[in-house]
Amino acid sequence: MSVFKDKVLLITGGTGSFGNAVLNRFLRTDIGEIRVFSRDEKKQDDMRHDFQARMPEVANKIKFYIGDVRNKSTLKYAMKGVDYVFHAAALKQVPSCEFFPMEAVKTNVIGTDNVLDSAIDAGVKCIICLSTDKAAYPINAMGITKAIEEKVAVAKSRYSGDTKICCTRYGNVMCSRGSVIPLWIDQIRKGNPITLTEPTMTRFIMSLEEAVDLVLFAFEHGHNGDILVQKAPACTIQTQAEAVVELFKHQAPAEPEIKVIGIRHGEKMYETLLTNEECSKAEDMGDFYRVPADNRDLNYDKYFKDGDTHRVQLTEFNSHNTKLLTVEETKAKIASLEYIQNELNGIPNIVK
Repeated sequence: MSVFKDKVLLITGGTGSFGNAVLNRFLRTDIGEIRVFSRDEKKQDDMRHDFQARMPEVANKIKFYIGDVRNKSTLKYAMKGVDYVFHAAALKQVPSCEFFPMEAVKTNVIGTDNVLDSAIDAGVKCIICLSTDKAAYPINAMGITKAIEEKVAVAKSRYSGDTKICCTRYGNVMCSRGSVIPLWIDQIRKGNPITLTEPTMTRFIMSLEEAVDLVLFAFEHGHNGDILVQKAPACTIQTQAEAVVELFKHQAPAEPEIKVIGIRHGEKMYETLLTNEECSKAEDMGDFYRVPADNRDLNYDKYFKDGDTHRVQLTEFNSHNTKLLTVEETKAKIASLEYIQNELNGIPNIVK
């Protein structure tokens, strides 16, 4: 018996890469129902037919809800009877959020506030909000709105009652929708140069399965108001590009060329999963870090007389000081993905 036995799980933004990964992981378990909440009826219809074809014996566990996290009334209807929520709905593309920052605010900040309020009102037992490394020391609109999302989640946790609220923060998910590897594969096959922004730029890398693992770890081990991160490895963009070329050069009409196009709007040279300030109070949990909420009240006067002078002397955890993978290690990590195995074997993929 699992903690999900006969329970109802709602995934906001459930037609995306993360939602598909959760469905693949959970549908054949003893979970009672999985609700997919999103605003795109076409993606919902595609997902419905996909799982009916691949898992006909359990596809009836999926229930689809059309709605938008920006619209609280649609969430109220979808939340009825829900036990747990994985909040994955977001605007995630850095350049588009730079050009339309208020759209990012509406989805990532106001949308999260709506999800949390609706979950608390419905008596949901636990909600996990998916965040990003770009929320730490944010310099772009996407990162800033995800940082505020985290602040909203932590603030709500202080008076959420029996509803546990946690955030997970992770880096680039390989082969997810909008990620660079599928683009590079397409460029290689067409004989075009593969385009990268800046060769020395570093990024955390993880698989969709690892993203789901992090959310499940937060669900099982997180406390109300926690931020949890995985001790993910990283690599340079040059290393990642060379690894993809090594895997797919046999499918190219000519020797692949790597073309540097420069940093795009809102990009950083490296990403941070834990800031220096967060490291000072982070708990090492093996493969993960847990950052507890600051639950002091607003009565700061007492801290002038009774403060805590202890501070752990740790540095920030970023994609420059974590384990940097070699080309061979990166190649092995990429090659282990089901998406890549399908591409190498000529099986069509849909980037979800």
